[in-house]
Amino acid sequence: MFDVHPIPAFNDNYIWALCSPQQPAEVAVVDPGDAAPVLAWLEANNYSLAAILITHHHADHTGGVETLLNHASVPVYGPQNSPFEGITHPLQDGETLKLMQHSLQVKGVPAHTKDHISYFVGGDQPQLFCGDTLFLAGCGRLFEGTARQMLAAMHYFASLPDNTEVYCTHEYSLSNLAFAASVEPANAEITRVHERCHHLRHEGLPTLPSSIEQEKQINPFMRTAEPDVISSAEHYSGNPLKTEVEVLAALREWKNRF
Repeated sequence: MFDVHPIPAFNDNYIWALCSPQQPAEVAVVDPGDAAPVLAWLEANNYSLAAILITHHHADHTGGVETLLNHASVPVYGPQNSPFEGITHPLQDGETLKLMQHSLQVKGVPAHTKDHISYFVGGDQPQLFCGDTLFLAGCGRLFEGTARQMLAAMHYFASLPDNTEVYCTHEYSLSNLAFAASVEPANAEITRVHERCHHLRHEGLPTLPSSIEQEKQINPFMRTAEPDVISSAEHYSGNPLKTEVEVLAALREWKNRF
């Protein structure tokens, strides 16, 4: 597993710094939307940049790449079908990336954007770098993809080991948990996690990583087969919902207006 450190950026982004005991002086960064905090973190911690990982093309995930490359000539990994032109090492769904003595499984999750991928690190303590597809208690907006694609992504994430650490790239947890509580007001685990996350934010700390086990218990977009979630989605939509795709689509529309 990597030693993972959050580098805050913009209002609510996290750029994840991945450090490996096998290469202690080097670091890879995930989705550097801004170069300045990365460069400051590298200097403060005496690291050199070894690689850049991109999950999708949005500017708040890619905007710092060019400046970082002016400071270090490193590979930029990302989706092979991305409109972002800064990727030097394109990756396809199902590919395995070898990085700093670790193996990362690349999975296409084209829902938030068409080019979105995630990176999964197996082992005793698995780790998932999922960009804007999966959030703590939420999922990304469907800007380019479909509810069916997002549901497929949720099913993939649910298939990962329960102890997988989930590293998404936005601090959306409190607002997502407020929505989850509206969907499942009787879900005591949502209340517990909401209280814990509120305390963390009060202390100025990240609410992340989450875990796959936790997401299965609190995330409405991963609970689209649960009777209470279906009932709430039907109440919002005003129609019976016959499939998980329809439930997820209703939830996503509801969240967009929440």
